[in-house]
Parts: sequence; structure tokens; C-alpha cells
Amino acid sequence: MKIVSRKVTLFQQEASRGLTYRIPALLYLPPESTFLAFAEQRSSPRDEDAKFLVLRRGKKEGASVQWGPQEPLLTATLPNHRTMNPCPVYEKKSGTIFLFFICVETHITEQHQIRTGKNAARLCHVFSQDGGRTWSQATDLTDQVIGDDLRNWATFAVGPGHGLQLGNGRLVIPAYSYYIHRRCFGHSLHCWTKPHCFMFYSDDSGQNWARAHLVENLRSLECQVAELLRQNESPVLYCNARSPDGYRAEAFSMDGGNQFEDSFLCRQLSEPHSGCQGSVVSVTPRLDLGTKPSSTSLKDSKSWLIFSHPTNRHKRMDLGIFLNTSPLEKGSWKAPWVLYKGHSGYSDLAVCEEEKTLLFGCLFECGVSSSYEEIAFQLVTNI
Repeated sequence: MKIVSRKVTLFQQEASRGLTYRIPALLYLPPESTFLAFAEQRSSPRDEDAKFLVLRRGKKEGASVQWGPQEPLLTATLPNHRTMNPCPVYEKKSGTIFLFFICVETHITEQHQIRTGKNAARLCHVFSQDGGRTWSQATDLTDQVIGDDLRNWATFAVGPGHGLQLGNGRLVIPAYSYYIHRRCFGHSLHCWTKPHCFMFYSDDSGQNWARAHLVENLRSLECQVAELLRQNESPVLYCNARSPDGYRAEAFSMDGGNQFEDSFLCRQLSEPHSGCQGSVVSVTPRLDLGTKPSSTSLKDSKSWLIFSHPTNRHKRMDLGIFLNTSPLEKGSWKAPWVLYKGHSGYSDLAVCEEEKTLLFGCLFECGVSSSYEEIAFQLVTNI
């Protein structure tokens, strides 16, 4: 892999003002050759000190990106709630951007929700029909999409990072919930509350949203999805999720994310001690540019996977880019290429396909003393 542009800091911690930026999300808009970079503005690195979302627009010009000023997304809020986990998706037919997020009651932590079994999160989105220049008011979808099942969720979240539009038009928003498997005398049992990832989806261009089944046979948290194509053009939805069990969780769905039949821990993709979010995208290799997929990938898949995640097994250090040229075959990840040497955390990838080259942007947390010091962007090319 090859770095195209220098590292550019988009959001920087301002200790004197008590500002920290976390949780990057990246979206590429092909009609405008523009990246949208989202993050949470916080009053400290702690999750409970999240405030609202911010945005920067980046116009790609050749091998560089020109970034505009930071903008607060003040419509993406609910009163007395903090806004967290930006998860954007682009609906190509209408040109609409849907930005999903959760709104959590002020000062209530995730651990408090898990311990008490009382959810404090709401599922919300805003949308933009002008490339992210203006945004709608927030819509709270919680009752409509989750409904009575919320009583069995200690808490939940979307993403974070990008969502996906499948080849058949379905919009998919990755998510996870802490599901209460058992209660005792009406109270949740902490040991029986476990995280499971799943999908929210829309089959009518974002007018209505529904919820798919949980991936129940393993513990899985923050997740992203990518669509793979077999050689016969049939699609497979791949999910890559954070897990508390030492390795990344992987799963495959043959029905667009309604149900993931095959899920397992990937021994090639380890988690640091406390785990970390990661990002995944699929790409179609450019054979005319000298890329040489293996014979296995030619038989099984027309797609490759790219994954970003810290490579250090013990702490959030050394952000790496992993490649899988045979994604339908278990255990096919190649050794990572280190994009950033040092403290690094959450990241998000966005593919930018051009006529003569394949580019992708990476938006990631990094710093000298901690990964919370800045969120930076880098443009990378050819596999």
C-alpha cells in the first residue's frame, strides 16, 4: 500500500477549553468528489462527556483533499441528551445522506445502563439532500423501529462509522445491543446481559426502517459491514465486530443482514486488552493495474476486504491496514501494513474509486501521548 497524502489533523484536542474529539466517521460522495468527516465533540475523553456531533467537508482534488471549516450539527440532538456514534450512509438514487446516531440521557453511563438493565439511549437520524450542507431536524425512531423489545435491551448503539447501501438498494446501519437474556424478580442479571450486533435496514430508500435479528451465538459489539460478490455475482454481507473475547468477531449473511448464519472469532485479528472499534470496506481489485488475486479468490469472491484497527495486542497502538483477498475463506487475512506508528484508536474507511486508481481515505484517532489528542485523515492507494 502507498500513502498518497500527508496526515492532516481535522479535529484536535484543546485542553485549555476542555474539548476532546472522538469517534470518527467518514463518508465519500462520488457525485461531488467530497469526503464528509464526522466526530463527537466532548468536554473530556469520557463517553459520558460527549456533547454533539461536528462535521468537516473535504473536496478531493487529484491526490489531495482540501478541507473546509468545522461545523456543529446542532439539529442532530435531543433535549437533555448527549449525541454519540455518528453512522452516515449515502442513498445513491435520491442523493440523500442519512446520518444515524444515538442520543443518551445526560450523565448516564453505558455501565450504569448495563448494571441496572435500564436503557437510556434513543435511536435517531437526520438527513441531508444537498451533500451535507444543511440537515433536517432529528427524528427519533426508537419506538417505531425497536418498540417493545427495548425492555430487553440494557442499552444499544449504532456503528460507529459508516453504514452501507447494498447492490439491491437496501440501506444497512450496523448496530449492537446489550441484550438481557434473563431477569430475576424483575431485575436484570449482569452476568446474563450480553452484547450482540445486528442491523437496522431500509428497503424503500430510507422512508421506513426495520430491525434484523441479533447475532446471538457470540458476544459482539461495535461493528461494520461490507458487501462481497461471489464469482456468480450473488451477494454476501460480511460483518466485522469488536468482541470482549480477545479476537474480532466475523459473520456472514446471505439475506442482506436479516440473519447472520455463520459467525465466529477470527484468530488472525486480535483485540487489545480493552478492545477497540475497527472499520471494514470491500473493494473490487483492478486487474488492469497489476493486482493479482489468488486462485482461491477468483473461484470464490470477486471482492477483497480492507480492515483498519490497532495492531498491538496489548494496547491501542500502531493503526494497521489489513487486506483479505479471499474473504469467503476463513483465516485469509494478510499481515497488516502500519499506517500510523504510535497511540491510535477508532478509525473509519471510505473507498474512492477512480478510473485509473483505487483510493481510500482513513479517518482515525491518534496522538503522541494518547489516542485522544486528534482525529486525522490520510489518503491511501493501491493495494
